[in-house]
Amino acid sequence: MPNLRFSQTLTASQLGFNPLTGWQYEFVPAAYMNGAAVRLIDRATGVSVRKTIFSGAQTIVQRSPVQAGGTAGTTPSELNSTPDTWIAQPGDRIILQYDEVAAATPTIDGIVTIEPL
Repeated sequence: MPNLRFSQTLTASQLGFNPLTGWQYEFVPAAYMNGAAVRLIDRATGVSVRKTIFSGAQTIVQRSPVQAGGTAGTTPSELNSTPDTWIAQPGDRIILQYDEVAAATPTIDGIVTIEPL
């Protein structure tokens, strides 16, 4: 199952960081005819990060806080972070949008997995 791990320090008041830009599976492959199960586990080093998740024409998560308490460079796991999961259709573009809202410089770490149904 394809996955992408990411770690990025956000600049002060940075808006719209999308770790999936340019990823091979940014668009759900047409070969996944029954769709795909997508799972995102993320964590930030501070409390000032907000995320929005889009999948095709759907808003999966409307601008919400990202769980804080992470360590920069450490991939979060389901043992300490609740995953966001959803079903995406073939051709859907998956967009993860992270915004830093307090003029701080937190790091966001995460892992995205996509599995054909």
